Amino acid sequence: MKIRSLLLGLLVTLISCEEKEQADLIVYEANIYTVDSLQPRAAAFAVKDGKFMDVGTSEAILERYHSNTIVNAEGKTVLPGFIDAHCHFYGLGLNQQRVDLTGTKSYEEVLQRVVVFQKEKQAPFILGRGWDQNDWALKQFPHKQRLDELFPETPVILERVDGHAYLVNQKALDLAGITAETQVEGGAILKEDGALTGVLVDNPMGMVDAIIPEFDVNTKVAALKDAEEICFSYGLTTVNDAGIDRVTIELIDSLQKAGALDMRVYAMISNIEADVDHFLKQGILKTDRLNVRSVKVYGDGALGSRGAALKEPYSDHDGHFGAMVTPVEAIEGLAEKLADSPFQMNTHAIGDSANIAVLRAYEKVLKDKGDRRWKIEHAQIVSPEDMHYFSRNILPSVQPTHATSDMYWVEERIGAARMEGAYAYRKLLEESGIVALGTDFPVEQVSPFLTFYASVARKDLQGYPEGGFQPEDALTREETLKGMTLWAAWSNFEEEEKGSIEPGKLADFIFLDKDIMEVPLEQVPGIQVEQTWVGGKKVK
Repeated sequence: MKIRSLLLGLLVTLISCEEKEQADLIVYEANIYTVDSLQPRAAAFAVKDGKFMDVGTSEAILERYHSNTIVNAEGKTVLPGFIDAHCHFYGLGLNQQRVDLTGTKSYEEVLQRVVVFQKEKQAPFILGRGWDQNDWALKQFPHKQRLDELFPETPVILERVDGHAYLVNQKALDLAGITAETQVEGGAILKEDGALTGVLVDNPMGMVDAIIPEFDVNTKVAALKDAEEICFSYGLTTVNDAGIDRVTIELIDSLQKAGALDMRVYAMISNIEADVDHFLKQGILKTDRLNVRSVKVYGDGALGSRGAALKEPYSDHDGHFGAMVTPVEAIEGLAEKLADSPFQMNTHAIGDSANIAVLRAYEKVLKDKGDRRWKIEHAQIVSPEDMHYFSRNILPSVQPTHATSDMYWVEERIGAARMEGAYAYRKLLEESGIVALGTDFPVEQVSPFLTFYASVARKDLQGYPEGGFQPEDALTREETLKGMTLWAAWSNFEEEEKGSIEPGKLADFIFLDKDIMEVPLEQVPGIQVEQTWVGGKKVK
């Protein structure tokens, strides 16, 4: 290897002054997985004007091209930049400005973190996110009593890890006008002995959202820059932000155009009527870094907070079915509206009842509509008899780490009979031909290597369970890599510009410290990204 490297270095020296085609960048001596079916493996490529101009052997690329920037990869594994098909990029950035409650093992630990945060920040509003009662010894929703004692005059709003429940104190309830008599459809205001506990699930959360002060522009910009730095460190070069408003989309666009934000963003418009109507009237907004061509809709809530809509009651909560956050009639009406536009409809559907409602709405309006690629976001519990609705036009967008996070309690929650259609990525792939893979961060961790490991191994980081969680629905390494690159790009109508390393596509690529396609699976979560490049520019 050393002799070969020296010889190639000599080749570079000998031919560098000859009349060769000019490139902006040459990478050679790399272990490249191109995700291009016509040329799956390569060792070198040349980049010009932010795009791959040629891909091949080191000898061929060095003979054809000259560049002032030549990188010897020294055998490192190189992949197309990862695409997270479902995440909350802006939300991740905002989380850096809040109390981080992820990984807390008890309600007491939650309280401790809030107290420490407030001592440092002295915030007029205390915001936090990341708690999950399923990770606690006592797997019950918390109660606001201790928050009331600690913060009697400061509103506290603590968001559950999945974003589908709040724990708030009495001050926040008072400001929001929520009492024991308040009723809101599409969710729950939890009570004990007729008194409020401070836990709000799904739609009632909107009443609290209304009292949260608007973030100023500097905070928003800092959030986006913080999120970008985190994502680049994990090799993400495109993120699908699953639900952001017009103001945030326009801020992202302005930062990208000013050269202040390099991350590529596929933005799903939050289902706010005025925002949706604005973009429908304007038409698809597409630049080399921003793609606005879809609407994010919430079908139901989350399984962890028992808000997912099920056909039959929850096995661990008699008589409770969950709830649709958006009524079926409204989903059907929006589907008809969007079907007459070029925009995608991307709908959060977790429970089997929500999934069939959305699948039927999609099928009804997409007949004879051509290539539309509408997405079911999550597709977490799907009845086996409903799987056939998925196709190249109705795509599953799933998050493999949800399976390994939920596997400890999901069967108790939904019962053994429904497990056949739970986190069934193999069955979904067989029906649709592709699956787009993401993380749903900050609900889960940002790392795409955890996505890869959960998709292929179906285990947690301790190797549990030994044979994998429902291993018949695991994906192969090749399928998983496609789901995080080319298939994710295809689901965004971007397969001609990204998702693989081939001539004419954007030069988004990453260097890894290990070969993700060959190392033992248990080593995958620890893989490090050594370099991240976007459009031929090194950003990490």
